[in-house]
Amino acid sequence: MNIVIVGSVDHGKSTLLGRLYADTGTLPEGKIEKIQAICKQQGKEFEYAFLFDAFLEEQQQGITIDTARTFFQWAGRQYIIIDAPGHKEFLKNMVSGAARAEAALLLIDALEGVKDQSKRHGLLLSMLGVKHVTVVVNKMDLVGYRQDTFHGIEKEYREFLSQLKVTPQFVIPASAKLGENIAHPSPHMSWFAGPTVLNSLAEFSSTSDEAEQPLRLPLQDVYKFDARRILAGRLTSGRLHVGDRLIFAPSNKTAVVQTVEAFNSEPPPTHAEAGQSVGITLDEQIFVERGEIIGHEDSIPLVSTTFRANLFWLGRRPLTLNASYLIRLGTREIECHVAAVHRIVDADNLSLDAQDARTVVQRNEVADITIQAKAPLAFDLYADFETTGRFVLVDDYDVSGGGIITAMVHDREETLRIEARQRDFAWIKGDVTVGDRARHYGHRAALVLLIGPDVTGKTFLAKQLESMLVADGRYAYTLDPENLRHGLDADLREGDAEETIRRYGEVARLLLDTGLVLISTTNSFHLPADHVVEAIRTLVHPVPVLTVYMSQDPVPSPMESDLSFTGPEDFTAAAHDVLETLKHKDILAETIRNDPTSQFSI
Repeated sequence: MNIVIVGSVDHGKSTLLGRLYADTGTLPEGKIEKIQAICKQQGKEFEYAFLFDAFLEEQQQGITIDTARTFFQWAGRQYIIIDAPGHKEFLKNMVSGAARAEAALLLIDALEGVKDQSKRHGLLLSMLGVKHVTVVVNKMDLVGYRQDTFHGIEKEYREFLSQLKVTPQFVIPASAKLGENIAHPSPHMSWFAGPTVLNSLAEFSSTSDEAEQPLRLPLQDVYKFDARRILAGRLTSGRLHVGDRLIFAPSNKTAVVQTVEAFNSEPPPTHAEAGQSVGITLDEQIFVERGEIIGHEDSIPLVSTTFRANLFWLGRRPLTLNASYLIRLGTREIECHVAAVHRIVDADNLSLDAQDARTVVQRNEVADITIQAKAPLAFDLYADFETTGRFVLVDDYDVSGGGIITAMVHDREETLRIEARQRDFAWIKGDVTVGDRARHYGHRAALVLLIGPDVTGKTFLAKQLESMLVADGRYAYTLDPENLRHGLDADLREGDAEETIRRYGEVARLLLDTGLVLISTTNSFHLPADHVVEAIRTLVHPVPVLTVYMSQDPVPSPMESDLSFTGPEDFTAAAHDVLETLKHKDILAETIRNDPTSQFSI
């Protein structure tokens, strides 16, 4: 179990740690003597805090400026103890320590009482998702071990934590310097019937037995060895076995584990569990990419473009509403923006207001925000899975913030995504695989969507592109939504635009499953282009969708497109540009279908 010790400066965190280790006899041999020699050399009285304040400048200043991580074993459990700094100038270090913790000991000086910094640390622990908290009211010897003083601090701090929906498991009166209620009960506080600090650690329920949790395997990469495609990654939780049916999110692809690969392992393993880095092969060649999260069918990750999160911002530049950032979540990296800022907590001036009018998050501030990614992400809530529930934001190539996911936000495509997932799970496959078709045709399936105003020649370009692909020996087809309107959609009223798109997406999905390069316009949908494109992407995912924006005048596209043309007069040249883009995206192979030397691979 990972436990962080936090509290305001000089409230006795390092002293408590030193006393805890000394009183349980778990210090390395010669450790105390070494620190005693340093104290003598500096003319200082020996303090238990110096056992962990490892840096010389810390000992000179008497404060902890970095997180010290030490290992501790007691009563059959292993602990990693993280001593975090209390000064607000070192808040970044405190947060980096707390972000790794499952539980926390939070110290309050009995003489000083509850300070703003004590509240700030409680708030940060709450926003960082630390589930278990024990409060230690330290230095009780300085207030004469008075019961009323302790109960006053306990009442005030419990009321504060209740605002954050945090209930401390214990509030313990103690004196770390004198060893009172640390490892042994205090004779001066017989009025307290609760546990010692040491005993309270055993009451924390650990979530570290990750092998017993549902499977989560973020896909690191796909490698080719001989004729095998090996999917590699590190299991963050759960187990997998040969024969397990896996689900890939967000692509909804499914396959069965054929082998588990390990380096220099004889005989080859038949299973793997949390903490292991492994490779696996599947019973069929499916197209999956780095960043997908693998699970079992009974417990799949959440999928959305949007989620709510608690973020700690450390960037040189402020975090700005609607500005573009790169999010790293698991092994996935994708562009995103902050869609909403719900609350900001200033590290220098604590505020717990429900609303904050500001939309800019400054350095060392914690914010409750909504993040929207450019494409669907697979993730979990931090409360359920720590590794797949945390992320970092990159601004201008620098990691500038980190956070935890607190809620999924249902985006506009959620209903379509659920439909596509259920459809793909139940899909009845033939014996010809996606890889077989790609190698035979010389290309992968793809959808080319031509968007823009109606009178721009989109239909003419679609036909030109289809002709050039077929002439080049490719398998292509132009799907005009108007053809569906007079047949499949004949029962729909003019206002049923959403159902029109849904049916179009399902037809496109069927055609794309044959391995075609499908070409289409969006003339008939009469909805904003970004809505149409995202709905279609959701229904045909993970088949790549290439967007081509066409306009009569040099006006910017209403959405980000792969290609843009302004009033093209040479449609042949425009079609060539589309073909080159398809090759650049590894959709079209350079070699043509039926070429026995072709090594085109999905």
